[in-house]
Amino acid sequence: MASASAPRILIVTDQYNYGRLLEQHLTTVWSDVETKVHEPTHSGRFHPGFTAAGFDCVLLDHEVDGARGMEWLADLKQRSGFPPVMYFAPGHDIKIGQQAVVNGAAEWFMRERIHNRRFASVVSDYVSKRRDSVTLLRARADTDKVYRFGPVTIRGQRHVADLAVGGSSMVYLAESEKAGELVVLKVLGDNDDPHVDPHQDFRRFLQEYELLLRIRHPNVVRIHEMGIADDHAYIAMEYFSAGDLRARMRNPISPEQALEYTVQIARALSAVHEVGILHRDLKPGNIMLRNDGSLALIDFGLAKHVLRSSDITAAGTIFGTPYYISPEQGHGDDVDARSDLYSLGVIFYELLMQKRPYTASTPMAIIYLHRNAPTPELSEEVKDYEPLLHKMLAKSPADRYQS
Repeated sequence: MASASAPRILIVTDQYNYGRLLEQHLTTVWSDVETKVHEPTHSGRFHPGFTAAGFDCVLLDHEVDGARGMEWLADLKQRSGFPPVMYFAPGHDIKIGQQAVVNGAAEWFMRERIHNRRFASVVSDYVSKRRDSVTLLRARADTDKVYRFGPVTIRGQRHVADLAVGGSSMVYLAESEKAGELVVLKVLGDNDDPHVDPHQDFRRFLQEYELLLRIRHPNVVRIHEMGIADDHAYIAMEYFSAGDLRARMRNPISPEQALEYTVQIARALSAVHEVGILHRDLKPGNIMLRNDGSLALIDFGLAKHVLRSSDITAAGTIFGTPYYISPEQGHGDDVDARSDLYSLGVIFYELLMQKRPYTASTPMAIIYLHRNAPTPELSEEVKDYEPLLHKMLAKSPADRYQS
C-alpha cells in the first residue's frame, strides 16, 4: 500500500522476538508500516500523560511485565483518546482473551498462532475507524487547546505539563505525535529586556539545535524536531523520566558504578569534541539517566563551536557553574576540549566521595580554589582511582589527558 495509508502501530511486549513476529505480520498487510516496540523491562511503564496520540492501533502482549497484560489494558483504556488495543492472549485459555474484550480491548488474538487474514482484516478496520475519529476530533473548534504552550500553538505536540516557564525560554513536557513518545519541548520566549538583543537570543537558541544535530551518539540527548510556530522557535528533545545524575547521587553509588558513569560521560564528550564542540557547562544536572541505566548529555546552551570565526559570547566572559568549571574557564581564558575533561574530573570526584572537591562561600572564591588549591585526595577505599583523577584535575591543560 502507499505510504499515506500505512498505519503507525505501537507494540507493547517484553519479548523482542515476539515483537519482531508481530511486525512481520503487519508487513504482510502494509509493506511500509511504521512500528514502535515498547519494552517495559527496558523503558518502564508509560508516563500517566502518554495517550499514544501518534498511533493508529496498539498491540498488547498478555505476557508483558510478568504476565500483567490485563493490568496494562486497564491502565491504557482509562487514558483519554487512546487508540484501539488488540490483545494477544495465551491460546491455552480463551477466557483470557474474552475477558480482555470485556475489559476494553477492541479484539483479541491467540498469541501463539495468529491467522493472517483475520488479523489483517481486524487491524485494517480499526485503523480506518481510528483515523476517522481523529479527523473529526481535529475539526472541532476547541482542539487547538491541547497544542497550546503558553502563547504558542504547536500542532503535533500535545501539552502534558509545564516544567519551567520563565526567563528566555519556556520548557514543557509534551507528547509528540510524530515521535510517538513524550518529549521535552523548549520554546523560545519573549524577552522584554530592552538591553537584550532578541536576535541574539534567537541565534543562541538555534545554535543549540544546530550543534546537537551534528551528533548521533547514545550518550548524547536525541533531538526529535525543531521548528517555528507563532514566531517562536522551538526544539523537541528526548525526555528522561529517570531524572538527572544529581538526583541519582543522593543515593549510594559504588566506585565501579562511578567509573562506569564517568566512562559514559567521556564517550559523550568524545563525540561532542569530535565535531568541534565544547560543552562548557558540564555538571550533574546536565547529565540525564535513562530507564536502562545509560546516561545522556544535555543542555548545550553554553556550547561553543571551536571552528567558528566568531562566537556569540564575548571574549573574557565567564560562563558555566563555578563548582565544575576549569581554572582557565573560571578566569575567562581560552578553553578547549581539556576544559570539559577537567569538569568531568570534578564530577568523578563527587561520584567517588559524595562531595565536591572545592567549596566556598562565594562563586569567585570557588573559582580561585580551582586554580590555586591543592588537587584533592581520595579516601583509602577509592585510592586506586587517584592517578586517573589527578590527571583529569591537573591545573594546567597541558598536564591533563589531551582527549
